[in-house]
Amino acid sequence: MKNLKGACMFAQSGGPTSVINASAAGVFIEALSQENITKVYGAAHGIKGILTEAFYDMGQEDMAELELLKYTPSSALGSVRYKLKDASVDDTDYKRLLEVFKKYDIRYFFYNGGNDSMDTCNKISKYMASSGWDCNVIGVPKTIDNDLFGTDHCPGYGSAAKYVATTVMEVNLDAKVYDTGLVCIIEVMGRNAGWLTAAAALANAKGLGADLIYLPEVPFDMDKFVNDVKDVCAKNNNKCIAVVSEGIKFADGKYVGDFKASATDLFGHAQLGGVCNLLSGIIKEKTGLKVRGIEFSLMQRCAAHLASKTDVEETFRAGREAVKAAVSGETDKMVCYERKAGDAYEIEYKLLPLELAANTEKTVPAEWIINNGTGLSDDYVAYALPLIQGETEAPKVDSLPRFAKLKKVLATK
Repeated sequence: MKNLKGACMFAQSGGPTSVINASAAGVFIEALSQENITKVYGAAHGIKGILTEAFYDMGQEDMAELELLKYTPSSALGSVRYKLKDASVDDTDYKRLLEVFKKYDIRYFFYNGGNDSMDTCNKISKYMASSGWDCNVIGVPKTIDNDLFGTDHCPGYGSAAKYVATTVMEVNLDAKVYDTGLVCIIEVMGRNAGWLTAAAALANAKGLGADLIYLPEVPFDMDKFVNDVKDVCAKNNNKCIAVVSEGIKFADGKYVGDFKASATDLFGHAQLGGVCNLLSGIIKEKTGLKVRGIEFSLMQRCAAHLASKTDVEETFRAGREAVKAAVSGETDKMVCYERKAGDAYEIEYKLLPLELAANTEKTVPAEWIINNGTGLSDDYVAYALPLIQGETEAPKVDSLPRFAKLKKVLATK
């Protein structure tokens, strides 16, 4: 709806990234400049902060600190994994959200997250519309998994891919200094889409990459994996670097790491991890070689010191574009990137209906996976290389990063 006047609410959800706060900075800075937005709120711990009325008055923050959010990793307001039930099943949370929205005159809502977050955003948008409360709702994407449908790439992916590629190159050099054999098995995040694991191919393009790369898009065969490693070792003085996604699955669909996944999150997703240790044990048993399992874990999503300048700038603008879209009357949409045709890398921003973005995973194209499922093509490199470009101008004090320090003044009514 056009010409809405009232407060806006911003919240973050799901796994953090090294640039998610750049989106927050974009939303806050743009919203504070809009005449039709009377108050700017930031929810503590996502949707839960709204349900409990725990949110901050962002107008009380220093503009310099909001600018620093562009270079501050993790979720500055706190994140959450909270699944809203369908309103037709249980509308308790929705009624509470509507109550809070009315109490604080919230006419603009921005939710920053991945697939599940876009689902939450869509549900809230539909409920507010059905309840007759005029509120423009826009999803602000993020995920290092790069698996959101409808966008060329996702905010956070370029920086995480840069970390993966850089660290694989560094491990490559370190692992080959001795004249004895060594197998390194590196585990990278990614449940069902191998975009982040594929970033190891960027290191390959520089001659310091992985010998083998395994994505969840290709069924994993343990015997084949063992033979692949043996073949590389036979040709390379018993040295091999294999990069595997945490989400690799057997042909029957079961995760290789399922024996570790004794718990699930609130969305029912298996809590994966430890695949590299499992595979390391098997390779050691089958080959007798020294094996190191290396899990990149949280480092790949919080390494702001290796953030892509391109990623930071695009992500910051995505937040601003979300606000501009909402103020112009758009609702029930997600901000997306569209790559322009031509040799020079350039994107433009577009909007996608939330119902198309929610709960739909975009996987690595099959034609980009080569070498019998153990490598990536030049097409992937051409796609990903522009996304990791540039160094940020993040400020430092005593040679250590100066991250944003928010006052977090609780909103009152």
